[in-house]
Amino acid sequence: MKPDDFEELLANCADEPIRFPGAIQPHGALLTLSEPELHIVQVSANVAELFNHSPESLLGQPLHTLIGIEHAEAVRATVTQNSFFDAPPLHMTLNGAEFEGLLHRHQDVLVLEFEPRLKDFQPRAFNGRTSNLGKMLQRLQAAKTLQALYEISVNEIQAMTGYDRVLIYRFEEEGHGQVIAEASAPSMELFNGLFFPASDIPEQARELYRTNWLRIIPNADYEAVPLVPRLRPDTGQPLDLSFATLRSVSPIHCQYMKNMGVLSSMSISLMAGDKLWGLISCGNRQPLLVPNDLRTACQTIGQVLSLQISAMEALDLSRQREEKVEALALLNEAMQASPANVFDGLAQRPQLLMDLTLAGGVAIIEDKQLHRYGNCPEPAQIRALHKWLQETGQPVFASHNLSSVYPPAAEYQHVASGVLAMSLPKPVDNGVLWFRPEVKENINWSGDPNKPLDLESTDAGLRLRPRTSFEIWKVEMAGISTKWSHGDRFAANDLRRSALENDLARQVLREQQAVRARDELVAVVSHDLRNPMTVISMLCGMMQKAFSSEGPHTSRRISSAIDTMQQAAGRMNVLLEDLLDTSKIEAGRYTVKPVALDVSQMFEEAYSLLAPLAMEKGIDLSFNAEPGLRINADPERLFQVLSNLIGNAIKFTPRQGNIGISALSNGEEIVFSVRDSGEGIAPDQLPHVFDRYWTQTENNPTGSGLGLYITQGIVQAHGGRIEAESELGRGSEFRFTVPKPAETPPQ
Repeated sequence: MKPDDFEELLANCADEPIRFPGAIQPHGALLTLSEPELHIVQVSANVAELFNHSPESLLGQPLHTLIGIEHAEAVRATVTQNSFFDAPPLHMTLNGAEFEGLLHRHQDVLVLEFEPRLKDFQPRAFNGRTSNLGKMLQRLQAAKTLQALYEISVNEIQAMTGYDRVLIYRFEEEGHGQVIAEASAPSMELFNGLFFPASDIPEQARELYRTNWLRIIPNADYEAVPLVPRLRPDTGQPLDLSFATLRSVSPIHCQYMKNMGVLSSMSISLMAGDKLWGLISCGNRQPLLVPNDLRTACQTIGQVLSLQISAMEALDLSRQREEKVEALALLNEAMQASPANVFDGLAQRPQLLMDLTLAGGVAIIEDKQLHRYGNCPEPAQIRALHKWLQETGQPVFASHNLSSVYPPAAEYQHVASGVLAMSLPKPVDNGVLWFRPEVKENINWSGDPNKPLDLESTDAGLRLRPRTSFEIWKVEMAGISTKWSHGDRFAANDLRRSALENDLARQVLREQQAVRARDELVAVVSHDLRNPMTVISMLCGMMQKAFSSEGPHTSRRISSAIDTMQQAAGRMNVLLEDLLDTSKIEAGRYTVKPVALDVSQMFEEAYSLLAPLAMEKGIDLSFNAEPGLRINADPERLFQVLSNLIGNAIKFTPRQGNIGISALSNGEEIVFSVRDSGEGIAPDQLPHVFDRYWTQTENNPTGSGLGLYITQGIVQAHGGRIEAESELGRGSEFRFTVPKPAETPPQ
């Protein structure tokens, strides 16, 4: 047989429709019912033997046809409750035999199962003791260690149920499982400590274990009972029996049980949150049906055990973290103390860094620098590994079998079979890599892990057969280090967080220093330039007197040049003031000195200064202030805001236009408005008018683009806000607010 054919059979096995077998186990019967009528929709074929009714005669009939009106009403009462678990048990006698009814609803189908009642069930007592559920739960809660918890659980369940073998099976990260506790009869083969391949419990079976707490097979040597009809009449699809107690199981699993020497089994899920942590697995050499109430007690044990495991593992994880705190604090101090960068600080404490994760070696990468301590691969090998780790995109990476995911690591597995690594999101290469050497050990498997399934010939051709041997199979594990614990991973993540914080703090400090340096430069330059500009202005004035514009041609030319120089010097002084204001705003050091101001008086001053500019263009300039309006504001700075807004309006309003300035009280604020009938601002430009260096370049060739930015800074320094509205061809409106001053209480 070709390997591809074998792989195809394996894939078919993994895709086996175990949730839709179309059949049940024969020790009970199953019905599906329509709601709310409770008419029979599907039925298992064995109702003829168990209840003396042919399957076809029951289809479409009311439930009371089979179980009587009294029991049918009890079912109806149960299905109206929010939880079936809170309902009284459904006990009934049918065809001279006693049964218990089990109800559940799934995918809009009401399923009623019948199981024989075993009133005389008497499990064997072990160690002279029969179990009591209450006392057993007390013993579980009193366990001091996880192993003690496991041992109590398997012994109690064996005493309660009488199974020949009860074991706890824990799933490992790689998918396979290990038996970590076992209670077995003297005649049973012991599995405690053995590993079982992941293929023994396929993924879809694990999903069923995850969603369903308990599964039972009373007799693996059974013949499945089909459903009638085979498909759901309403959907034409197979019935999903995921939550049916009687669900028929895979023939391969039944053969697996028989190969293991048991005919009866029960499995109870152990959960960690919503993740399948492991199983309590019970097996018996002879057929054994454990009653439903006892199964419920076992399920309770599984649920309590799951909670206890989660709680104790959480405590263990907390302890692992606490063990790392002191070393992490010392490494954080080393990073803070490093004058260059955080990784240089780590390089000063190599032994502490290795001890943090119990590593055999550590490598620290900072761009072109590579520090190695302890037993490490060669520099080129570390660089190649680090590049691969960056490509994985994981900030923290851990593997105790590196060569299985990164084949080149096979060359140096004697020093680095395991790696734990972290890096920072920077454009340069950086990272810390911890290495652990290979630890060769013998792993005891239950059978050959490389041959979990076999082939056999049948009339229909080749088919898969579960392994027949469960003898101890020793495998020497190569290329594997001791596992990185939760505490190790926590340490790597926490160290990365600290490195990020320290690195960010350094960046912020560098930026603050750069801002201070820029502010100082602007202040020095502005101060140093202001004096020469003042001298230039004074000299221009003196020269202007010497060269009259009414003199000869040469004098007029010189006079015109002097005017240009004066205008340039004036613009330079304004620009210097703007640069100083911008620097203060960006540094968060822009301050105002508010005093009480009368708005009407401030408007009069603005009119007297700006009206001549408006009159030159024939623009109608109007001011309107609410009577008696007063504010607390810095008079010079607020006048700067009004001058800038009104000056811009005059500049961009065509001749014979109009500009209106108003101030009104609006609750807790005073709202100032400057509205013009100018050309307006394009919609794509309007969101940017308060950005630095934004200018209306077409009509403002000499503007610095800082005016509105500074205006916004002044308004915000007063505790207000500023906004702009505009429509092309119809003008613009700038509104800004100043908080209303608190009223002075009467004296």
